[in-house]
Amino acid sequence: MLEHYFIKPDTIDRIRNSWLGAPIEQYVTWLHEQAYTARSISRRVPLLIHFGDFAKNQGAQTWDDLPSYVDSFVNYWGQERWQKRKSKDAKKEIEKETRCPIQQLLCLIIPDYRGIGRPQANTPFLECAPGFFSYLQEERGLRLASMRHYYHYLRLFQKYLTKIELHNIGELSPVILSAFVIDSGRYLSKSTLSGLCVSLRVFLLYLHQERIVSTNLSFHIEGPQKYALSNIPRSISWDDVRCMLEAVDRRLPVGKRDYAILLLLVTYGLRAREVAVLTLDNIDWKRERIRIPERKAGHSSAYPLTPLVGEAILAYLQVRPSIPSRNVFCRVVAPNKQLTHSAISGRASHYLHKAGVQVARAGSHTLRHTCVQHLVDETYRLGDYIGHRSPLQPRSIRRFQWNLFAKWP
Repeated sequence: MLEHYFIKPDTIDRIRNSWLGAPIEQYVTWLHEQAYTARSISRRVPLLIHFGDFAKNQGAQTWDDLPSYVDSFVNYWGQERWQKRKSKDAKKEIEKETRCPIQQLLCLIIPDYRGIGRPQANTPFLECAPGFFSYLQEERGLRLASMRHYYHYLRLFQKYLTKIELHNIGELSPVILSAFVIDSGRYLSKSTLSGLCVSLRVFLLYLHQERIVSTNLSFHIEGPQKYALSNIPRSISWDDVRCMLEAVDRRLPVGKRDYAILLLLVTYGLRAREVAVLTLDNIDWKRERIRIPERKAGHSSAYPLTPLVGEAILAYLQVRPSIPSRNVFCRVVAPNKQLTHSAISGRASHYLHKAGVQVARAGSHTLRHTCVQHLVDETYRLGDYIGHRSPLQPRSIRRFQWNLFAKWP
């Protein structure tokens, strides 16, 4: 595979004769399979050769010794380059460009190596209530996405108990719980604080059921009072939607992909997660239907595939990277992985800001709220169209979409 990217025989011999010659050749093969560009590969290989020489000169004997020299090499490699680019963002970018290929190489040759990455937080209250999260998943049937909220809120609670030096969970009292909720309310919004209170009630009820605490303290958790229609809707006008779509450069593959994503979000009111899991098998071109699996309520929905959305998806599929994954939307640069829901929401936020649309918390849900607002303006029932309970007839869906795109430029 080295011959595919390096022309001179001397260069290939120098790579193979280096201390990390065999792992580097394996790494180049992996990069080729992940569709990395020739320019990216030609920049990474010399860096890895320098890293191997640096580690060997510092005393590394085997490949298993290499992880201990990563940080020192990153500092050594970036020392001269940081002087030319002194901003903090530039330093972080140089460190990332240096560390990333080294960690990828080490993951290939050292089975247990995972790199630094994002630190993994410990499971809260694992010692006193080890079966709580199994209880949430197996008995209450919560999804992993919902359980992440419990992890987050209970870590806050555990951190607060450590702060006040309460180490025995059996010593909990209504006063301590109220103090925690009041303290959290100083930096959390009402909706977030409501989620915290719900998670805390479930946890306290579990502690009482398992007889870890003698009293059911869940009744003492009082959440904030929320009023209907108290929040300003996050929807935007149809002119703003037009400006956002016009900000997409559809001459590029990434623009074709993002244009199709934005149309799916604003036409069907989909969530970012629902777009992320959309596969090629969910699009029925013959019947002009699109099926949305894994909705929040645990069911699936089917919609008529409008011509505008269908043409946008077809334009993207013509430039989509050739990868084994059946997911519709993926990265346009290597590695060509499936887009996550965070990336999809980030693309919506990017184009809203690029178009100069002023909205609080710009993201994919802004377009979902916009779709809902148009449904309300046209006096249609919401129902299954946005993944809620009451049904909406297919004829009403088609009539709504026709009126929706009659306004389109």
